[in-house]
Amino acid sequence: MARSEMNRSPAVDKWLNAFRNPQRPLVEAVREVVLSADERITETIKWRTPTFTYKGELASFFTHPTSYTCLLFHEGEAIPGHFPSLIEESTQARTLRIRDVADLDAKREEIKTIVRAWCDLQDAA
Repeated sequence: MARSEMNRSPAVDKWLNAFRNPQRPLVEAVREVVLSADERITETIKWRTPTFTYKGELASFFTHPTSYTCLLFHEGEAIPGHFPSLIEESTQARTLRIRDVADLDAKREEIKTIVRAWCDLQDAA
């Protein structure tokens, strides 16, 4: 069984099955990238949207955009490292927008590094 399959939540599967947005395939692809990045990361439904967690909330999907998909990193400023794709939204939050599959491919390693850095940060706390 692949790592991302072990971390999947049936609640998120159910949510995705009901999600009516043209970006659904991209949301599903981003989900796979995040879940495959580190075995410590899991997912749940929080704030009525898929949320990735490990000893706290890492990121949640913004589900309203129809021309791109977006992850909100709740404490993005705390994640150690330099991540050019993270956009400052507040003193703490950062967002990462993904326009299409090609954009996801370009950001894949950065996303995986962000996930691992978050998990390592949580373990060090």
